[in-house]
Amino acid sequence: MDLKAALSRYLRELDQPVITDYDLSMLLFHLHSSKKYHSETLDVSGPFPSWQEAYATFIQPLIDLGILISHKDFSEGRVFTIIGNRYQEPADIACSVDPFAYLSHLSAMEYHGLTNRLPKLLFISTPPPKEWSAFAKKKMEKDGWSLLPKNLTDQMPRLVNLPFDRIHKTQITRYASIHRGAFKSIEERKLRVSTIGRTFLDMLRRPDYCGGMRHVVEIFGTLADQYRQLIINELDRHGNAIEKARAGYLLEEYAHIQDEKINEWAEHVQRGGSRKLNPEGPFRETYSKRWCLSLNLD
Repeated sequence: MDLKAALSRYLRELDQPVITDYDLSMLLFHLHSSKKYHSETLDVSGPFPSWQEAYATFIQPLIDLGILISHKDFSEGRVFTIIGNRYQEPADIACSVDPFAYLSHLSAMEYHGLTNRLPKLLFISTPPPKEWSAFAKKKMEKDGWSLLPKNLTDQMPRLVNLPFDRIHKTQITRYASIHRGAFKSIEERKLRVSTIGRTFLDMLRRPDYCGGMRHVVEIFGTLADQYRQLIINELDRHGNAIEKARAGYLLEEYAHIQDEKINEWAEHVQRGGSRKLNPEGPFRETYSKRWCLSLNLD
């Protein structure tokens, strides 16, 4: 089998809708180096060519055949749609392009069935630029970047944080946080989604990304009991003092949940300051004495 045929077959077997130029280049290099695709020997000889030659020899023919098409929502030649592959939804594309991104906030709420609202925006979480670059460096090392000859590292595409704010007419809201969230990968897809516990924590951190605080309160009131242990475990491990206070108040007052952990949070509640139930709303005089919170629901 020749390398073009192996590359074409590999792309057909991917459970993702698009592929970046970085992933294509590393795929080509490893196929060429191993000289095998599954159990079949590849007809390759000599060293790996320059990136320009490799692109012209192996990738351009797939573009000419319509197997790969440069995606119009990204910089020319950086992301390619794999024609015929499943899951061409914006969320799958975003997670294919950004290996550290995952569906979050209102989009994750919709995925988990926590809301009946249909988000007009796609919310994804991804590390801030500095942390993203550190993750990318580790991933490139894992992908075998160090195996490339020096002359190739100066030519080959690198893993970079590609900018995008819209995919298939869907506007993307990228939330960058130093708090690396818990997420799960969806089987047979490139999609990643924040866990249910983390999704409830995100509601308390950014209710404006989750349909507003009134909607968050409604969800805690109707669904928190169903996921009580996931919520309590997540808040206990990763929530800060104000987030635990907000969660404790909502779990007790709206979901009518009593738990030893919630009592522990109440014992350590911080006094004083302008602590608010809704972080986005103005301070109100009405407050919870137990949780030291301004009950500023508009």
